[in-house]
Parts: sequence; C-alpha cells; structure tokens
Amino acid sequence: MRSSLSLNKALGSLPPACLPLVQSLGEEARASGGAVYLVGGSVRDILLERPIRDVDLLAVPGKHALRIAQAAAPPEARVVEFGRFGTLRIETAEWAVDLAGARAESYARPAALPTVRPGSLEEDLLRRDFSVNALALALPSESEQDPLEVLDVCSGLADLESRTLRILHPRSFHDDPTRILRAARLAPRLGFKLARATRSAMRDALRDGAMGGVSGERLRREFEKMFADVHLGLEPGLALRQLAQWHVLSALEPGLEWPKETNAAMRRLGKGIAEPEWRAHRYRPWVPGLALWLAPLRPALRRRVLQRFAVRGEAADRIAGFGSERDRLLRRLGKARGRGAVDAVLTGIHEENLQALVACSEPLLRRRILRWAAEDRTRRAPLNGDDLAKLGLEGPAVGKVLGRIRAAHLDGAIANREEALGLAVEWVRRRGVGEARNGKKK
Repeated sequence: MRSSLSLNKALGSLPPACLPLVQSLGEEARASGGAVYLVGGSVRDILLERPIRDVDLLAVPGKHALRIAQAAAPPEARVVEFGRFGTLRIETAEWAVDLAGARAESYARPAALPTVRPGSLEEDLLRRDFSVNALALALPSESEQDPLEVLDVCSGLADLESRTLRILHPRSFHDDPTRILRAARLAPRLGFKLARATRSAMRDALRDGAMGGVSGERLRREFEKMFADVHLGLEPGLALRQLAQWHVLSALEPGLEWPKETNAAMRRLGKGIAEPEWRAHRYRPWVPGLALWLAPLRPALRRRVLQRFAVRGEAADRIAGFGSERDRLLRRLGKARGRGAVDAVLTGIHEENLQALVACSEPLLRRRILRWAAEDRTRRAPLNGDDLAKLGLEGPAVGKVLGRIRAAHLDGAIANREEALGLAVEWVRRRGVGEARNGKKK
C-alpha cells in the first residue's frame, strides 16, 4: 500500500462541496502555528479508492479547533460543539465536516466512557480502534509540492494491504467493547478479516463480560449505525451474522441470535433503505431492521432485547408487535381483491413498518404493497366529508361512505366527482329506506 499520495488525488477524493472549507481550515491552522490533518476512515478510504462520505479532520494543537472552525466556516454554515470530547461539526444543509482537537484518552474501568485530555497527533492516533483507522494526512498549503506523506504509527498501511482489521493493544476491546460492533460493520463492508490476535482479544473481552458494562444507549447507537451504513455499502445481515458467529449476540442478551430465515428479508430491506427517498424523509432504518431481526424470536425475548438496547416508547411497541402485525396484514393482503381492498388493509401503517412488511413479503404481495405505496396511497377520492355532510350524512356513516367511494375510485368503478356523488346519493337513499324499515319493526 502506498505511503504517499498526490495532492490532486487526496483533495480530489473529498466531496467537492466541502473542499473549500477543508482548505480554509488548513490555512487558518497554519496561520496560528498549527496544522489540520485528514484522519481515520477518510484516509483509509482514499487509499482503498472508495467513496468518501464522512470527512474527519484533526486539529493540532487541539486548543485551536474551535477558533479555526469559527474563522473558516462560511456564513451559511453553523458550528456545533459536542462537549467533553473536544469534537465539533461544521455543517450546512448539503454537507458536514467533523473536526476534533488532538487528544489522549484513558479508561477508569472497562467499558467506561474515556477521560480525555489534550494530546499530540501520535497520541490521538494511538487511541483509535483499528490500525487502518490510525492514519493521518496533513492538509498542505498551496505552495507545498507532491507527494503527501501518510503518517502511519501503527502499521496500518500493511494491514490495508493484507485487508486486515487489527486492534492497537490487547485490552482495546476491554476498554471499549463497542469496538467489537464496529468490527462487525467494517469487516464485511470493506471485505476485511480480523487478525488472529484481535480475535483472541475479542474472546477474552467477551469471556470477561465486557459487554455487560456498555449502556443500552451506546449499544443502540451502534446498531443504528449498522443499518445506516447501508448507504456506505454494508448489508446489515452480514454484520449481524458476523456478531452471531463471534458469540457477541448472546453476550448482549442471553438467547439473542440471528435467525437464518431473516437473511433474504434483511437483504431486501437494505436495498430499500438505500433508496434516496429514505434519506429525503429521514426515516429511521434501524426500526424496520430491528423489527425484522427480532420478529422470529419469542415475545419475552424481544422485549428484553429492546430494553437492553434502550429502545422505548412507540418505536419499541411497533418493533415488539411487528411479528403479529405482519402475519395479520399478510393474511388480509392475500385475501384482498382489488386495489381498493389493498388500500383498506394498508392505510394507516407506519412507513417504517411498511418497509419491513415489504421486505418479508412473498413476490405477489410485495408487488401489491409497492404499487399501493407508489400509486394509490396518495390518490384522493372525488368526494370529502363536507360533500357527504351536505347530503345529510353524519357520524360513522360518513367514514363508511368515504371508504366505499375511495375503494370504488381505486378499483376504477367510478372515474369522477359526478359518479361519486351518484354513489353517495344511492347510499343515502338506501340508508333512509333501511332506517324506515327499522322504525316499522319497532
């Protein structure tokens, strides 16, 4: 693996929209006697010739990070600080750049959040999770010449060459057990394997119960990333299957497993999550992901897992109840005749549950759901409640008639407002006759 990069290749790999900011940060840092480095996954992916999605920068010395961010940020951007860890984000509606001050870390006990202090560039690289993420590249000034040297303090370049994930010291997984979950995301996404010593260190950490000290919120955030990483090319099922093979899932919660029958559904879900519509609407991909994963498990185990992952409220209720909802909806969809009947089954389902339902449906029902989602759910019926009120309808009858009119419209039985009014008038006439008959019986 190359130990140097051309200037054009390094900067040309970054998202074009944020390139002026990156260069401006470098200039501001140099003006105060410091430097800004491209670090971690950004350097790794440039060397692997993979797309750069997240731009991670490091300011040395760290005390300059906020000042240079504020000086370099364009007027339309905002600078967001993240407190105790000395990190911040410069963001606009279109892009975001992460900037941190160089720091060193220590752990008071296994699985605890680290105690941080200002540190050198080398100390910052040595605190990272894997050697391939402990690489740095100084942002050059316009006068500097090629090539740019990659700073490698942990033999990360050799591990890139051999496509290996290797932790930086034997207690790494004890210090931060969530690195195990990160390994499960990175390995299948990059096509890497774990180094033998890293596997051994993982077994030691699991044997010592390191996962038990990780809070539910931290675990949930890692699984959120697992499903969000679909946009980076990860198939979530591969990561979950990897965790099962490493005996991590059962360490998180006794009985937790990866059901093999979920493989195909999870692959389909991943393809759905990757669609631009998901990002545009800010759906939470981890919700249908957990719903699919946990549905085959026993109800009591599902609840325990959700509690362990600190999933609460309506999201927890929908995930826990998805298995029974899925079975009920698929039975009704199988019996539905016509687009109006399909609409009656699916109207009101939460979008995240709908994505999970699509993923676990057989082809015929999947086509029905996708057609409804793309064409029918946004179609308006020719009449509304006010129109029916003018005809004398009120109470529950309004909803019934609207439902019939909508179904007839979707099925093509009525094509316009006039035909819909005719159907409504006929309903009112029949309803009146029925009430008269009921009155005579009394």
